[in-house]
Amino acid sequence: MNVYVTGIGVVSALGIGVAANQDALASGRTGIVSCETRKGPKLKGCLSLSDEALKSRLGLELSAQVPRTAMLAMLAAEEALGDTVMHTDIRSGFINGTTTGGMDLSEAYFSALYLEEDDSEMVKLLTHDLGTVTQLVNQRLGFTDYVNTLSTACSSAANAIMLGARMIKAGMIDRVLVGGVDALTDFTVDGFGSLMIYDTEHCRPFDEERVGLNLGEGAGFLLIENDKSLAQSQNKVLARCAGWANANDAYHQTGTSPEGNGATLAMIEALKVAQLTPSAIDYLNAHGTATKNNDNSELSAIDRVFEGVDVDFSSTKANTGHTLAAAGGIEAVYGIMSILTGAVFPNLNWKNKMLSSDRKPVLTYTKKEINAVMSNSFGFGGNSTSLIFTKA
Repeated sequence: MNVYVTGIGVVSALGIGVAANQDALASGRTGIVSCETRKGPKLKGCLSLSDEALKSRLGLELSAQVPRTAMLAMLAAEEALGDTVMHTDIRSGFINGTTTGGMDLSEAYFSALYLEEDDSEMVKLLTHDLGTVTQLVNQRLGFTDYVNTLSTACSSAANAIMLGARMIKAGMIDRVLVGGVDALTDFTVDGFGSLMIYDTEHCRPFDEERVGLNLGEGAGFLLIENDKSLAQSQNKVLARCAGWANANDAYHQTGTSPEGNGATLAMIEALKVAQLTPSAIDYLNAHGTATKNNDNSELSAIDRVFEGVDVDFSSTKANTGHTLAAAGGIEAVYGIMSILTGAVFPNLNWKNKMLSSDRKPVLTYTKKEINAVMSNSFGFGGNSTSLIFTKA
């Protein structure tokens, strides 16, 4: 059974919508800028709109208790859904990957509690959990047959896409909106700072002199359908979700094995599901966080899987920042954009080839025919997911 991608939606520091993100990627623009935090300015991939501006754009009351995470998801999800009409004969679902949930509102409550001894807004804690964000988004979308929330750190959105594709393939559901979202919070910024992997300058994926990542926020969603759903929706097929796999090397709580064992297995198994050889992949959107551990591990895995194959690869996290749970969704959208526009996106800020490999990423916006794209997303604990999209 085919798994068709018929809708894509994205929000990132590069802008709201597929067109804005495409223009920024093609021009080599970064959305990572200096943003204020409670511990001073940091480079982050911040969406320029405030919470109030997002509420206005979405038609929400300014007093509505809606976490920023949910609002980012609403924008991307509604773009992906487009004009698709729900139908009682079509089994439909919504699978959302996230890690921050309503943490931004919880932080506002605890800040007032400890700094001002004001406990009057304890109600903000009611939207803290991850499932509440999914529920708030689905109240606007109207999926009724299956709604789920996944949280596997930075591979959350990719695993949501994989789960949806597997459910369609198994005949369990006809249409699923899949992807993920995360907003920037003090907890995540301070947390990654405590790991000492936050770059004070613009991050440099796959550069030998890289020192760490920049965080970002955003959302990315795909609408995927089977033949029955497609016949009802009459949506245009943008691509096929052809391959997927998840593996865990269980090497370390926050790091992956130097050899990239989990990543290697995920890529190999995704190729098997897609029934493709490594040489069939025209572009690989790498996880590429610009941390010492990730890039070394991932490049080792790429060398193993693509031995003898000069695959074009790059990381777009130098454009958006590392958007955590949303990364797999945003970069899946970018992969499909690569197929639709026939282009490979550049890896910004790269200067020095890594000593561990002879490979170097694509450095310029390159036009070429793209028939198959692989997208990698690796989470804490070695949770590695690879997705493959092919031309419709």
